[in-house]
Amino acid sequence: MVYFPTWKKITTLIVILMGLWYSLPNFFSESQLDTLPSWMAKERINLGLDLQGGSHLLLEIELKEIESELISMTADAVRTTLAGEKIRTSRPLITGRKISFQIPQNKIQAAKKEIRDMDPLLALSIEGNKLNVEIQDDQIRQHKEKAVQQSIEIVRRRIDETGTREPTIQRQGESRIIVQLPGVSDPARIKSLLGKTARMTFHMVDDGAKSAVSGRVKPGYQELLSADSGLSGQPRTHIIHKRILVNGENLKDAQATFQQGEPVVSMRFDAIGTRRFADATKKYVGQQFAIVLDGQIISAPVIREPILTGSGVISGSFTTEDAQDLSLLLRAGALPAPLNILEERTVGPGLGEDSVKAGEFASLLAFSLVLIFMAIIYKRFGIYADIALLINMTLIFGALSALQATLTLPGIAGIVLTIGMAVDANVLIFQRIKEESLKGRTPISAIDVGYRQATVAIFDANLTTFICALLLYVFGTGPVRGFAVTLIFGLVTSIFCALMVTRLLIIRWLRSTKPKTLRI
Repeated sequence: MVYFPTWKKITTLIVILMGLWYSLPNFFSESQLDTLPSWMAKERINLGLDLQGGSHLLLEIELKEIESELISMTADAVRTTLAGEKIRTSRPLITGRKISFQIPQNKIQAAKKEIRDMDPLLALSIEGNKLNVEIQDDQIRQHKEKAVQQSIEIVRRRIDETGTREPTIQRQGESRIIVQLPGVSDPARIKSLLGKTARMTFHMVDDGAKSAVSGRVKPGYQELLSADSGLSGQPRTHIIHKRILVNGENLKDAQATFQQGEPVVSMRFDAIGTRRFADATKKYVGQQFAIVLDGQIISAPVIREPILTGSGVISGSFTTEDAQDLSLLLRAGALPAPLNILEERTVGPGLGEDSVKAGEFASLLAFSLVLIFMAIIYKRFGIYADIALLINMTLIFGALSALQATLTLPGIAGIVLTIGMAVDANVLIFQRIKEESLKGRTPISAIDVGYRQATVAIFDANLTTFICALLLYVFGTGPVRGFAVTLIFGLVTSIFCALMVTRLLIIRWLRSTKPKTLRI
């Protein structure tokens, strides 16, 4: 253990220099970092919600909507499949998860086979000339799980595009999402963006599809409110065909821009959307079509000429921010179900600043007391341990910066705990060296035996703590994870500093001075 090969010395030096390199940006302000050369590391530790203030939102996904949508989609899919095989059906009767169709008696078995081929997971039963299709629990469960994962990803995209730095977005329970927005004191715009499903569709307009006598809209059509008001300033409506010409899912890109000095949203379709849009605009030249977003018509232009390039512009009474938000929503995609805000909390920056100051004081006090204790008790060896502790802190901050981890108040608690634990390994080694020295061993022999015998105990002790910290990170949320992150980094760097840095310093002293006895 006294022999320290050259490759280990080089590795130790490289790790220390990398830790110093990545931790340095934390000592500069944002303006100072901007003046530094581009090749220098500029990543700083991100402060969590409890340290810099911000907003906390608890969202809930309306999973009942997901189940209703699946039942409706299944009913449509069954009718379409059977119609393709020229099997006539009645309108579906939906009772809970069961969908019933009236089918000619001689077509029942053929219909049953077609539905089996379409989806073998559906449960089928026959009552006379009525075919019942029932959706199973596993199908509902899988559909809901997929919707939750999709919702989390879309929420992440929408928030990331607003420029919010280091948001925390994670699942809680079956249908809830926690969103933490550090530095955001007024989350009104974020809430507005998250509250919109952002499902966009394109339909043809037919304002004549309404009976002048009864005032009812003809079957296959629906009347929707338009975002554009008429000349009187009063809300206006349009009657649109329910059949979707092009779906918003076929959008490839959407950007806010200006046309004739007015904010608009330019959009571009993928290959499928381009073909469908071109076919629709060729067929309906001179007619009006509607762009519908979340059940409201946001624009209803007239098709002047066929649009074959797959690009178009959405115009309306937009402000610049409206156009930016709409393009953001369209890029991020549609939520599979509405989100409800269950809880909202705001942490003021003043409270966060107090937390930072309290954490700094606790860390510095713990750090100072440990340095003094080690120097008094273990003398020269204690000073080497103190140097290793300084390097240890540098490595922790460097790792947090390089990985862009978020530091929370519990994370500071983890660092304070690490300061105490960081010298544990050195204490074990030094005590073992001291015992061997008192037995009459030479300094070289005592140090060699001390390191060799203490190493196993050090690994075992830190491994058990590492397993606990890892479980906290995997199963914990929010503050618990913040504590686990700093504790994991601290354990790894502590072992490295005890077995590499402190040992290197002791061996260099041992070889340069060749002492006859050890004062420890």
